[in-house]
Amino acid sequence: QVQLVESGGGLVQAGGSLRLSCAAPRNIYSISSMGWYRQAPGKQRDVVATITSGGSANYADSVKGRFTISRDNAKNTAFMQMNSLKPEDTAVYYCNIRSGLYQYWGQGTQVTVSS
Repeated sequence: QVQLVESGGGLVQAGGSLRLSCAAPRNIYSISSMGWYRQAPGKQRDVVATITSGGSANYADSVKGRFTISRDNAKNTAFMQMNSLKPEDTAVYYCNIRSGLYQYWGQGTQVTVSS
């Protein structure tokens, strides 16, 4: 069973910053995409940001200009810097990686933004 290690969630005031990280096992090769999804209570899980192995990033409109995703291919690790956080960013954030026909999910990390 593939285990992704997530870290970096927490409680922050509106306008603050957090940095999430997600590490995949080194024995997973050819990770085409790494990214984060989030799920707020009572809502569906939606994509936040993804990044390809070549460094091409895509963002949900709601986080453009505030969140920045990056990755270290050599370490199978992705990072997401979240600035200017808003209460509506409050959710459980799940790391996601895609390799070939497979995708894997992290256990989720809580991000809470107080107003």
